[in-house]
Amino acid sequence: MDFLILAVGKGRATLENKLAHIWLTRLPGGGKIIEVTSNLPAGPKKIADEGNKLLQCVPEGSSLAVLDPNGTDHSSEDFAELIGRWQNDRYKTACFVIGGAEGHCKSIFNHADTIISFGKATWPHMLFRAMLAEQLYRANKILDGHPYHRKKCYL
Repeated sequence: MDFLILAVGKGRATLENKLAHIWLTRLPGGGKIIEVTSNLPAGPKKIADEGNKLLQCVPEGSSLAVLDPNGTDHSSEDFAELIGRWQNDRYKTACFVIGGAEGHCKSIFNHADTIISFGKATWPHMLFRAMLAEQLYRANKILDGHPYHRKKCYL
C-alpha cells in the first residue's frame, strides 16, 4: 500500500520537514507528501480552494483519512488496525489530509472514510507531518509483528 500525506502549506527546508521525509522513506515502498497552497485571502473561499486542491490529489479508489482535532483519537494499535483493514480491502493508496490553519472545508469531510485526531493539543503543521509519518511507520511495524513498537508500563 502506498502512503500519501496531502498537506496545506510548504514544508520548505525545515528540520521538521526533513524528519517527516526520513520516516516516509522507512515505509515499505516509501511515502510521499503533496503540498497545496492558495493565494486567496483568509476565509471561506481560501478554505474551499485548499480543499478542492487537496481532493484533486487523491488517487481514484484510495482510502481517505482527514486529520482534525474533532476526529476520533486512535492508539497506535488502533491506527495500525485501520491501516490493516485498508490493506485487506485492497486499497492501493492510503491518503491522509492535513488542513491549513483555518481547518478543512465541508467537501473534505464528505469524502472522508474516517476522521482522525491526534488528541486535543494543537500541533505545529510541520511537526504534525513528522508525527503522522512516524505513526505510519509504527503502524507498519505493528502489522509486521516487529518489536519497534513496545508497550511500556510506567508505575
